[in-house]
Amino acid sequence: MDLGLMNKSVFVAAASKGLGLATALEFAREGARVTIASRSLEQLEAAQQAIVEATGQRVGIVQMDVTNPEDTKRAIHAAVEHNGGLNVLVTNAGGPPGGGFADMEDEDWNGGFELTLMSTIRLIREALPYLRSAGEGRIVNVSSVSIKQPIQGLILSNVFRAGVHALTKSLATELAPDGILINTIAPGRIGTDRILQLDRKRADLHEIPLEQVQREAMKQIPLGRTGTPQEFGKAAVFLGSFANTYITGQSLLVDGGMVKSL
Repeated sequence: MDLGLMNKSVFVAAASKGLGLATALEFAREGARVTIASRSLEQLEAAQQAIVEATGQRVGIVQMDVTNPEDTKRAIHAAVEHNGGLNVLVTNAGGPPGGGFADMEDEDWNGGFELTLMSTIRLIREALPYLRSAGEGRIVNVSSVSIKQPIQGLILSNVFRAGVHALTKSLATELAPDGILINTIAPGRIGTDRILQLDRKRADLHEIPLEQVQREAMKQIPLGRTGTPQEFGKAAVFLGSFANTYITGQSLLVDGGMVKSL
């Protein structure tokens, strides 16, 4: 299948590692001109080298803190300058701290709001003029299966990621006349540093071995295993591709069947 991504300009946020890097790599495999952003220049340079070695495609990099409005504006502009425009935006950010309702103060709520919801809003706001001028565009918002089934101990993620999908739903109607399709992709248990960090925190909290936490998690997944970043990246790329011509305002769960909601 031709995904229609050859020489398209793609911006992927939080792409120096994990799901963002996997997504950027798959876009590059399809011939897209990719710009990746992250806070760490060192990690960005390593990610850039990995993508170039794997695909032969040139990759732009730009330092960006997604909670900084000026960084967001500068990063999107850099992608446009690198690639002569913008066709695809992938919004993404690290997960907010874990914990329950009683653990969170106003500072935590404000931080989760900025990191998870406002970062998405700002990236889309900065990208929209360029997507509109291109005549069509794709936006993929990286979220979590918590938009369908809240995850215990991740109150901030549950609340603000639900807001991200509400934004997706709302914008699907507003952006359709411009030929811009927008969707949410919701990872479940994918093999990233974030999942390992959460597993370790749960093991420490309950004073049980890490391996026990991981075994119990596997029992909740019909496919019986953790997903790979590459599997996630391939799904994200289809939603963000121009082979996708009639899917907008939707959430795609990449979770091995873990979430049971209809």
